[in-house]
Amino acid sequence: MAKSQDAKKDVKKKPAKTPKEKQAAKLEKKKKSYD
Repeated sequence: MAKSQDAKKDVKKKPAKTPKEKQAAKLEKKKKSYD
């Protein structure tokens, strides 16, 4: 029980990708395509 609860908490703390991270990834792709 405790382990699964900790895992859930961890997921909440670290979302897969925040909007900022998505934007950064897009910018990186654009920069690479220009090179």
